[in-house]
Amino acid sequence: MSTSSNGSQTQPRIAIVGGGPGGLVLLLTLLRRGIPATLYERDSSRNTRAHLGGTLDLEWDSGQRALRENGLEDHFKAYARRDAEEMRICGKHGVPVLLHDGGDPPDNDLQDTRPEIDRRVLRQILLDALPQDAIRWDHALAFIRPLGGGQHELTFANGSPVVVADLVVGADGAHSRIRPLVSPATPLYHGVTGAEISLAPGVAARPENDDIGAGVGRGTCLAAQGGKIVCFQRNGDGRIRAYAWHRAPLEWALPRDPGAAKEGLLALYADWAPWIRKFIALCDEDAIYPRPLFYLPVGHRWAHVPGVTIIGDAAHLMSPFAGAGANLAMLDGLELGLALAQAQKEGGSAEKREKAVAAWEQKMFDSVEKVAAETYRNLQAFISPDAPESAVAAVREAVSQGYE
Repeated sequence: MSTSSNGSQTQPRIAIVGGGPGGLVLLLTLLRRGIPATLYERDSSRNTRAHLGGTLDLEWDSGQRALRENGLEDHFKAYARRDAEEMRICGKHGVPVLLHDGGDPPDNDLQDTRPEIDRRVLRQILLDALPQDAIRWDHALAFIRPLGGGQHELTFANGSPVVVADLVVGADGAHSRIRPLVSPATPLYHGVTGAEISLAPGVAARPENDDIGAGVGRGTCLAAQGGKIVCFQRNGDGRIRAYAWHRAPLEWALPRDPGAAKEGLLALYADWAPWIRKFIALCDEDAIYPRPLFYLPVGHRWAHVPGVTIIGDAAHLMSPFAGAGANLAMLDGLELGLALAQAQKEGGSAEKREKAVAAWEQKMFDSVEKVAAETYRNLQAFISPDAPESAVAAVREAVSQGYE
């Protein structure tokens, strides 16, 4: 990474650490506005972990906006699944007590909607829009060292040359290596753990498994009762993914042997609906992953530190119980990128850049806090002894407040 010039103006050296939705949107926003930047990702290639992750419902004013303002609206529309907006809530017997039909409005208008898109497809769209040389794969951050004057030196585990940056943006997730530079906060355990499991497309499509398909519906099905939940999602490729969570100490461990892991989950959900237990029994043995839930304190914020900031889960980790994580990360990437581009347009001094980043941080703190509080409340309602009634009440309250 080297300092570049744009006419008489010197461009800052910007390093983005982490290639999730937030980091990719930030990189795209900067490059499309003539601001050089480089993203460093620990994965060895764009195909690493491409099979992981469920579906994301992108909001008009955040996730969708990040795509629109970077010229990707038509790409999103090509893959957005309106039918997958359907959401049902049921108890352990698998019978819906609340059904929200996403509908299928005419003219492909996505405003005021939250269409679903597979995480892997969203990643592909963003990667395809970026020049290959803007991303350094196989660059796991080993150390970061402040040099003074807002500059930082980055050392990578693969032995590549060190990088000096005028601005480092940590988009490196829950266990961020950049966060300690701005905040002492560390992720807190929700007291909820479990597993991600899934039904392979070929298995899900078998006629003898139609009962599973009928139970899940067209989009998302949340089966919650007695402090346990199984969250089902239909993926665009025919896979059905599920997250089985329950309250337990952090020491609770999912057996590494797939057969033993299935047995453990079946024991946890011993008296649940036959189609739910059948899903667990048939789940893909090559795709069982532990999924404990962590969060950062509601209202997490920090005093601005020159030359460094964080976005997405690194800044405001929360559970998935409001569908906000990816939306907020993409909005972070967009709005930080726009702020940096404007600062560069106004002269590009380090002082202007730092002022722009600090102002963006304050705006982000205020907007995220309300969502983080809602997400925390939702988790308590869905993984509750009073579910599914408490979950239904939470959804109705959210709708009354303007959330869906």
